[in-house]
Amino acid sequence: MALHFERREFAERIGRARSALREADLAALLIFAQESHYYLTGFDSAGFVFFQCAILTADDQPITLLTRRPDLEQARRTSIIEDIRIWYRLEGADPARDLKAILKEKGLQGSLVGIELNTFGPTGLNHERMRRQLDGWCQLVDSSDLVRGLRITKSPAELAYVRKAAALADDALVAMVSTARPGAFEGSIAAAGAKVILEGGGDPPPSGPVLGSGDRALLVRSATGYRHLDAVDQLTLEFAASYRYYCACLMRTVAIGTGNHRQRAMFKATRDALAAMTEAVRPGQPLGEIDDAHRRVFDVAGYGASRLGACGYSLGATFRPSWMYVPPMIYSGNPTPARPGMVLFLHAILVDASHNLAMSLGHTIVVTGQGCKVLSEFAPEYRVCV
Repeated sequence: MALHFERREFAERIGRARSALREADLAALLIFAQESHYYLTGFDSAGFVFFQCAILTADDQPITLLTRRPDLEQARRTSIIEDIRIWYRLEGADPARDLKAILKEKGLQGSLVGIELNTFGPTGLNHERMRRQLDGWCQLVDSSDLVRGLRITKSPAELAYVRKAAALADDALVAMVSTARPGAFEGSIAAAGAKVILEGGGDPPPSGPVLGSGDRALLVRSATGYRHLDAVDQLTLEFAASYRYYCACLMRTVAIGTGNHRQRAMFKATRDALAAMTEAVRPGQPLGEIDDAHRRVFDVAGYGASRLGACGYSLGATFRPSWMYVPPMIYSGNPTPARPGMVLFLHAILVDASHNLAMSLGHTIVVTGQGCKVLSEFAPEYRVCV
């Protein structure tokens, strides 16, 4: 069985989730987020793109998984789940009907039942199926943050995987920057980073990389159409390394061929903003204060119109299509307190569209009892690749 945590840790997580259910007066939780499946049971699958639901009750009944036949052995061999039910994709099939039968079996008729809605599994169609089957039979309550809230603070075993991911991210950064030079193909640069991560025992990251030169260096999302770098150019790299699905991110903008005085000034402000953001991380203090520091440095330096409206987010074990582990996002006014064991990606991004220049820096940190620890070994620098 391919479990990446000890059974004792899974039992502790399930116990905390059941306590949270009882505190919320919920009889059960319908689990759709693949991240919650993985966190509570180890279940590792891409089957969440179909109707796939685990039922966790507030009492000690065993967790039941409702999934499709291709995920039967996946669940048996990657998770601690023993009660696995199958629905088949036949003409007119309605997996919500199978779900209702399981809920009835567990004595949940007339109960208050939580459901994870803020995730990719319960599409509008699947939610409508459940509404038709369960309206008037039990009451569904959006409980998307119940297990998510537990997942935000990492255990020592989880942090070991995060640190491994961070080491792979450093290795990938070296590989990509070493490949970047005038005339280099963006796809070759991306491949150099991916090779290091995979050969180091990591996983394909759940999205990205965000990698672009020229006009595309100003983008903060992936876009198709790799190109060759010009003799004088710029290159933005934002990527995640993933180990046992736990992600650590890095972000850099480098100059190609020769430096640019305007971009050097942007780098200094961005470096100072990232340093101020990192210094603002304190256990017990609101995450919004990190963005306050981000805004203050950029605005004083005259870059208020070029910065973004938020400056980072939580990281953890995530599945496609995103490495972002949100909420929480890091934006001004967010009252969520930083807690030891949180893993955050802090990014300082400037997009100067009028001069077609970008400058971005970002690193992954873990909140400690005193402040935070930056997980990358590489300090920001204005790098010119020749």
